[in-house]
Order: sequence, then structure tokens, then C-alpha cells
Amino acid sequence: WLPLMKYVEYLQGEHAAHMAMFNALAPLFPTISDVGIAMQNTIQNGGKILIMGNGGSAADSQHIAAEIVGRYKKERKGMPAIALTTDTSILTSVGNDYGYDYIFARQIEALCRPEDLVIGITTSGNSANVVRAIEAAKAIGATTVGLTGGTGGKLKDLCDFSLVMPSSVTARIQEAHIFVGHSLCEILESD
Repeated sequence: WLPLMKYVEYLQGEHAAHMAMFNALAPLFPTISDVGIAMQNTIQNGGKILIMGNGGSAADSQHIAAEIVGRYKKERKGMPAIALTTDTSILTSVGNDYGYDYIFARQIEALCRPEDLVIGITTSGNSANVVRAIEAAKAIGATTVGLTGGTGGKLKDLCDFSLVMPSSVTARIQEAHIFVGHSLCEILESD
């Protein structure tokens, strides 16, 4: 019974922290809306959405790209989105030949066009490979979006749109990132 209570108390604390962070997201709603509209414009203008991140953020990148290409809630035509985290041959060859910091930037150089929108996901905002890729996307003229947390890191001032989650706890930031990703998919699918 005592070990069970320990975990219940732990879960109550985690739930409270999660809810506090989600309640603090409201100031980001206008920017989330602006990003969703930018995504709509990107697709309407023949562009695509490129998404990247490391670890859990790589998984989020793939999740969001899958919702865009497949469907989120609504039956519709597939829309162009690519998670730059999925091709192991590219990731390992570029990592080996140029260094891990270039695994996304090299793909941006090859795949990104000015009409595209690029989303970099990093809980700290300082992941060197994501920062380099956003810099490459900006040089091309693409619209750039940063999903970060804490202080926003380097990505905060680099991106056209910065969505800094109001937490410095990685788990809370990632929970908010997927909420934002789903919200963007909802906006993208709306008429």
C-alpha cells in the first residue's frame, strides 16, 4: 500500500505540473494561429513542410509529418511534409562525412525552396544541427518556425515564428510540443 501511495503522489505532482504548464500556454495561441496560417499558405502556394529534431523531437517531427501527409482528423488529399529524421543513409553518411551538426542543414540545402516552411523542434533551442538547418533555410528564403522551451535558446531569435513552451522541464516541453503540433494540423486542415 505504501509504495502505491508513493506513485499516486508522484503522478499527482506530475499532473499538476503538466496542467500548470498547459494553463500557461494561452499567450502562445496567437502565434500558433499565425504559424497554422503560414502552413496553409505554404501548401496553397505549392510549398512543403520540412520538420526536424533529435530524440523525442525527432519522433515528434515524424508524428507531425505523418498527420500532414496522411490525415489528422479530416478526409482530404495528402499534403507535402517531410521529417528530415527518417533516412538513415542520409543521416549516417552526412554525419560521417560532415559531422552530426550538419545532418539537417545538408538536407535543407538539397530539399528546401523559398516557398517552403521549416520547423525545428528542440527543447533547449540550442541543438546545433537544428540551428544550422534553420540558418540554411533562412538563407534560402523559407519560412522558419522554432518549437523550443525554457528561454528559447538560439532558435528563439533566429526563426520567423518562435513558440517557446513555458517550462524548463524536457517532459513538459515535449508534451506541449505535441499539443502545438496537433493544433497546427487542425488549423492546416480547416477550411
